[in-house]
Amino acid sequence: MSPIRHFDHVGITVADLDLVTNFFADLGFAIEGRTVLEGEFLDTVVGIPDARTEMVMLRPPDGGTALELATFIRPNHEPGSPGAMANELGLRSVAFEVDDLQAILDWLAADGYDLVGGVGEYEGVWRMASVRGPEGIIVSLAQRID
Repeated sequence: MSPIRHFDHVGITVADLDLVTNFFADLGFAIEGRTVLEGEFLDTVVGIPDARTEMVMLRPPDGGTALELATFIRPNHEPGSPGAMANELGLRSVAFEVDDLQAILDWLAADGYDLVGGVGEYEGVWRMASVRGPEGIIVSLAQRID
């Protein structure tokens, strides 16, 4: 038997919690909750003494794996590489299956979110593209070709 029971969430630390929350909410994620954490529990879990963070939990329409967005109030967040490419170590991307890839790409482009590369087709089954979202987060979108 596996020691893992369920894939619960992916956590992303961001500078502008409202901007990133709104981006994913606009893609269809539901906001499950927003809270500020501090104290012994947080200090222990993140390994940073006297930490304080604000977090938002978002859940996709199918109720699957959630996104946990967090911004550190204390200590200040450490800058990452907002222009990171797929070969940089760390969280590479978050990926979602969509119904109308081109419509979403057009909508995101109108909001200033550009493609990382182009739109590709995989073995006649998938059309896929990656967009650099807020704070450099790469969002991969895939549409099944019927």
